[in-house]
Amino acid sequence: MTKICIETIPILPFGMLNAFLIIGDGKVVLVDTGLPHSEARIYKLLKKHGLDWSHISAIVLTHAHVDHAGSAVAVQALTSAPVIAHEREIPYCQGEPPIMNATGMFGRLFYKTGAILEPFPCFTPDIPMVTTELSLAEFGFPTVTILHTPGHTPGSVSVLLDDGRVIAGDLAASGILLGGIVLRKRPKRPPFEESPHHAATSLGQLLSRGGETFYIGHGGPLSTKAITVHITALRKLNPVSG
Repeated sequence: MTKICIETIPILPFGMLNAFLIIGDGKVVLVDTGLPHSEARIYKLLKKHGLDWSHISAIVLTHAHVDHAGSAVAVQALTSAPVIAHEREIPYCQGEPPIMNATGMFGRLFYKTGAILEPFPCFTPDIPMVTTELSLAEFGFPTVTILHTPGHTPGSVSVLLDDGRVIAGDLAASGILLGGIVLRKRPKRPPFEESPHHAATSLGQLLSRGGETFYIGHGGPLSTKAITVHITALRKLNPVSG
């Protein structure tokens, strides 16, 4: 297999919100779909590589918040590719309001805007992930695996390539406020996080599986060293109040 390319899709400028294309041998896996009406941004990156909607063989959702799953229904209609999400994320896919434990002042202010709770077209994943890991071999990527990595949400997943690259959704974030043009390499908690201790365990699992470069939904990418620092900080939080 030729070298796999990971292409970052800037759903919002300055790394504030990212989705990703995994490209190899004329096949594509889309990881996250961004906010509602993000189709044009996704298609622009496909065209950059001489591809179109027909090349997308699967759509993987790291979790079902509006900024990551908002265009899932629209993109699925354009591609006919199956949507893959963990079974524990199905309530959020079907419109149940997510738990929003703010991690700081920005999260509390952001929550008050109501943006994170904006409704998006509901759906049921075509392939609900019921195991701790799932190979993407049948979609053209035998060296790519989806891992259940709870913490940000109960059904959060990460995508691990065998060369150490990881797409980790919102297990970590970086940058000023959200993404941002500075401090993109310094890890921090995302604005909302259901369980920091589960997030730390999941990040540790990804490191133990060979994770080296972590592509994330807000900011990044982050190094192994940055993730190790972040795990230590998460483990110091009070399990109840953190």
